[in-house]
Amino acid sequence: MNTSEKYATFALCKEMLETPDILRNFKLEGAEAVIAAIKEKGKLFMTGEGSSRIFPAKNAMYTALRSGLDLNMATEGGRQAGEYDLTDFVVFGASNSGQTKEVVWLFDRLVKTNHAHRYGLTANKDTKLESISEQAFVLSCGKEDAVAATKSVEEQALFYAEMLAQLQGGTLAPKLAELADAVEAALTLEIDPEITKAIANAGTIYFAGKNDGVAEELTLKTNEITRKKSDFLEGTYAVHGVEEVMNADDVVILINPFAAELDKIKETLADGVGLKVFAVSDEDTIFPTIKIPDVGELTNYVYLAAGWNLLVEVGVFLGIDLDHPVRARKVGNEFEG
Repeated sequence: MNTSEKYATFALCKEMLETPDILRNFKLEGAEAVIAAIKEKGKLFMTGEGSSRIFPAKNAMYTALRSGLDLNMATEGGRQAGEYDLTDFVVFGASNSGQTKEVVWLFDRLVKTNHAHRYGLTANKDTKLESISEQAFVLSCGKEDAVAATKSVEEQALFYAEMLAQLQGGTLAPKLAELADAVEAALTLEIDPEITKAIANAGTIYFAGKNDGVAEELTLKTNEITRKKSDFLEGTYAVHGVEEVMNADDVVILINPFAAELDKIKETLADGVGLKVFAVSDEDTIFPTIKIPDVGELTNYVYLAAGWNLLVEVGVFLGIDLDHPVRARKVGNEFEG
């Protein structure tokens, strides 16, 4: 993907390419109260629907566990969260529109039970979510015109990550320029046309990877951007029975794979099923690999950007209107009232 006319006509590509500067210029301001509340409670719950939850929340949990942060963290969609006792949790609700029905429903319930620590994360001002939050934070990315959320997803994730960094007395600020450059490189790197063609011709596109939100979010973006069927194979799911229903015209895309698992994947899927396997990694693998820059703890943002790039190439190859799906909506289930 680049700035040529082939891509420039799509708001989706424009918004993806705005992401590096959003990351480069990111600042977390006015969060002293929420950071103090998280420190006091020791519990953080992140809710939202679709792209507002998958990568931002799961990446935060993955990063916190890797760093050894002593914090009880969890995430679910709004309706399931409503079944939990969240009394002692600081609760964040992420909704770009600020009108997502399930998030509003949950926050309404929390208001009625006098829950004191309700925080909203939106891309719009003066929303329903803001009105029922103790404090709402508005992203800098601005409104997205494409149905598929992109730039907002990475800013939401960075918001959580910076909040946790400040909780530990640090900041990600010195690393943002390097991160922005790496994301830009991943967005604009040239994808092997044979990889694009194979994925475009696939029956089902499988993403396999860690439960850190990246592969799962790309699975959702596959539906919105390429209009093809997709599935997320978490952890070692890819070699634990799903091969029974795979076909030779399917593809598997490995996101940041464990080197120790590659030979088994080759034996089970590439050789056993006969399908094509590709990898997105910061190092070479035994499969055709889209190689991305390594920026340490922030590399997940780069993996996500590389996946966007790949899906755009597939969508353009298929002649799809990337901005206007036939059935998908910008707000999956909008609160009205």
